[in-house]
Amino acid sequence: MPLTRRLAMIVAAGLALPTPGHAQAPTGKLTIVTSFSKEVTDPFKAAFEKAYPGTNVDIQNRNTNAGVKFVDETKANNPVDLFWASAPDAFEVLKAKGLLEAYKPKAEGVPEKIGQFPIHDPAGFYSGFAASGYGIMWNTRYVAAQKLPEPKEWQDLATAPYFDHISMAAPSRSGTTHLTLEAILQTAGWDKGWGIIKAFSGNLRSITERSFGVPDAVNSGQVGYGIVIDFFAFSAQGAGFPVKFVYPSLSTIVPANIGVVKNAPNAAAAKAFVDFILSEPGQAILFDPKIRRLPVRTASYAKAPEGLPNPFEFKWVADAKFDVEKSEKRFAVVDALYDQLVTFQHDALKAATKAIHEADAAIAKKPNAEAAKLVAEARALIAAMPVTEADAAGPDLAAAFKGAGGKDKAPRQAELEQAWASFAKEKYAAAQAKAEAAVKAAK
Repeated sequence: MPLTRRLAMIVAAGLALPTPGHAQAPTGKLTIVTSFSKEVTDPFKAAFEKAYPGTNVDIQNRNTNAGVKFVDETKANNPVDLFWASAPDAFEVLKAKGLLEAYKPKAEGVPEKIGQFPIHDPAGFYSGFAASGYGIMWNTRYVAAQKLPEPKEWQDLATAPYFDHISMAAPSRSGTTHLTLEAILQTAGWDKGWGIIKAFSGNLRSITERSFGVPDAVNSGQVGYGIVIDFFAFSAQGAGFPVKFVYPSLSTIVPANIGVVKNAPNAAAAKAFVDFILSEPGQAILFDPKIRRLPVRTASYAKAPEGLPNPFEFKWVADAKFDVEKSEKRFAVVDALYDQLVTFQHDALKAATKAIHEADAAIAKKPNAEAAKLVAEARALIAAMPVTEADAAGPDLAAAFKGAGGKDKAPRQAELEQAWASFAKEKYAAAQAKAEAAVKAAK
């Protein structure tokens, strides 16, 4: 039976069921702020409105950071019922600000944890509805045509063959990219993690403003590789694009979440939507070829489309760790560090990285100890960080980055960011000079 027909039957069966826990079926407008695209939200909107005649789901699409800011800025006269996004640390930010209402869904068949990570917030302020992993997708035709390798680890992306063939969204603009960086930082450690991140960032062709731009570029063959959340690759495969995906070993699986906003105008409909998205028919919608997300309801995998992985069976997930409180404490600092060290200094970082690749090639042809030493020093300069892990989550930086950012930056935040940018310029210029000296020494 075709998948679309099977999904329709499952959803139809679910819609015929009573709606326990809601004495009176909710009606009216349900406003959801989400970072997800229409391809993800539209099927849920249609199914929920069919399940609850008289409801009207209003989807407001904003990137994760902008969504958090909007909920915070409108709290005095809150127009939002639900916040729906991938990044658990964004929900921790909302929770810490008192902007979410505790609600424990009535869904059955959802384990307490995936690996070591709770699927639902233990205090009930938000619920996981899908499992999410982070990794690398690539266009197989692009890679074959240019005779490029297939990556397995983040470190692979830092090597010469990948130079100018990769795209990634800025973490300050994408909650999923932020989570990708946090996964690397927490599994590799602060200094080593930043070394890996800055090394592959020097190979990036583009840093986009939205997560969607990365898979779109890979699908169309504008770039060969993209750093993405897994469902971007799975949905591309479901749509017939020639792409592959890999989870690097320095990764984790965490829930994508949904939470009821404090003082929601239509709290009854909001809670009904949470229950629906975690129900059997709601979880089945995740298998839509345009969505292809990983359900948190384990029984759902019995009807999963061919090729979609079951994260509850991943051996490495049991050992994967992710401290959401640590991530929440340094959320703004990590984003600002990446922007000041990479996004706004990308040309200088790329120039230094390219010089290092050229030096490596020269040394491979004619080994030279002095040149090798210069290249090692150049790499160390690129990897250097102006902030320690302890400082990143410490009270000084927490106070400096407490503001909303943008035009509302506190003077201390602006001062720090300017210092970090200057630090990056100086280090990258020195790295490029050492790499160029290494090329000369190897000749």
